[in-house]
Amino acid sequence: MMRIDDYLSSVGVIKRRTVAKELASSGLIEIGDRKVKASYQVKTGDRISVKGSHPVTVEVLDIPNGSVPREGRDRYFKTLD
Repeated sequence: MMRIDDYLSSVGVIKRRTVAKELASSGLIEIGDRKVKASYQVKTGDRISVKGSHPVTVEVLDIPNGSVPREGRDRYFKTLD
């Protein structure tokens, strides 16, 4: 299991974990229609919507064990926008 702020930064959806944490604290990260905190535990199949200046929606395909090299990121999420 992995926290949503850690997941988003590890797979490169958001560049830094602190930014992901701030977005979650501001209510700008949602799973479905539900706002989630930075501590939310990501599950395979979750659809994560990130609002704000660079909105994006992704589907979680897999959960990494740590940071992911740029060329391997498409294995962990699919962009739905």
